[in-house]
Amino acid sequence: MEYDEAHIIQDVLEGKTSRYEYFLDKYGQQVFTLIVRIVASQEDAEELTQDTFLKAFRHLSSFKAESNFSTWIYRIAYNTAISAVRKKKYDLFDMDDTLLANISDEQIDDTLNDESEVQIAKLNKAMKKLDADERAVITLFYMEDKPVSEIALILGMTESNTKVKLHRIRKKLYVLITNEKL
Repeated sequence: MEYDEAHIIQDVLEGKTSRYEYFLDKYGQQVFTLIVRIVASQEDAEELTQDTFLKAFRHLSSFKAESNFSTWIYRIAYNTAISAVRKKKYDLFDMDDTLLANISDEQIDDTLNDESEVQIAKLNKAMKKLDADERAVITLFYMEDKPVSEIALILGMTESNTKVKLHRIRKKLYVLITNEKL
C-alpha cells in the first residue's frame, strides 16, 4: 500500500473524515464497474457502490494493511454485490461440465480474441448469462487487469482455484458464443 493511503487512513481514523473522499475519487469508478458487472443493473450498482464505501468507512479501523487498500475495497464490493444477487435470485444459464471438457485453449483464444463488432456483441450477451461470481472474475481479470493473486484475495479463494475458475469461465463463454444459446 502506498504511504499516502496509509497516512490518509490514519487521518480518517483520527477524525479527519473529509480525507476519506480520496478513496471515493480513486476507487469509486472501479468499484462501480465491478458491481455493475455482477448485478447487471446500473441503479442497483449505484446503491451497492455507496453501501460498499459506507461499509469500508465504518470498518476502516479493521483494515490491517496486509493487502492493498484497493484489494480490501474490492473484496467488500464483491461480497456486497454477491449478497445482493443472492437475494434477488437472478435466472442464469447453467452448463453441463461435459460440454466444456473437449474445448482447447486455442479455440477459446481464437474466439475470445476476435474483436469484431459481431463478436463483441455476442460476448456481451454471453456475459449476461454468466452467474455473478463468474462475471466478477472476468471483470477483475480482463477489465481491471488484476493479477490472479489479487483476484484470489478479493474472492477469498486460493490462486489455483481462481485459475481453474477463470479457465472454466473462458470455456463457458466460448460455448455460449459459438453455440449462440443467447
